[in-house]
Amino acid sequence: MIRAADVAVGDELPPLALRITRADLVRYAGASGDFNPIHWSDRFATGVGLPGVIAHGMLTMGLAGRIVTEWAGDPGAVVEYGVRFGRPVPVPDDDEGALVEVTGKVTKVLEDGTFKVNVTASFEGKSVLGGASARVRLP
Repeated sequence: MIRAADVAVGDELPPLALRITRADLVRYAGASGDFNPIHWSDRFATGVGLPGVIAHGMLTMGLAGRIVTEWAGDPGAVVEYGVRFGRPVPVPDDDEGALVEVTGKVTKVLEDGTFKVNVTASFEGKSVLGGASARVRLP
C-alpha cells in the first residue's frame, strides 16, 4: 500500500492495459440490468449510427478506476471519482476485444490532505473519458 508521504504532485501511476470483450458486456449487462441492444446487437448499434456494439459507459468508467484503486492498494481510499463520457468503445465480436489504455497522474494535494489523480482512458489513441479524476485519501 502506498503512503501519503511517498506521493508527490507529478507522480505517474503504473499504466493499465484493459481488454473488453463481448463476454464482458454480457456479464456487465446481467449485473447492471442494462440490456440496451447497442451493447449486444451489431444490427441495432449500426442502425442507430454507432460503429458497432459498444461497451457500457459505466463499465468503461469502472474498469478505468482500477488504475487508482490498484495504485492506492485499497478501494476504500478513493473518496470521490467522476468522469464525463466522451467517445464510445466499440467492442469487436472476436477473442481480442477492445484494448483500453489507462494512465493516471497525481495533479494536486488538496487542503484536506487528499490527492487529486487525473485519469486518462483511451481507445485507438483517442480519449474515451473526459475530465476523469479521483480524490484519494492515503495513510
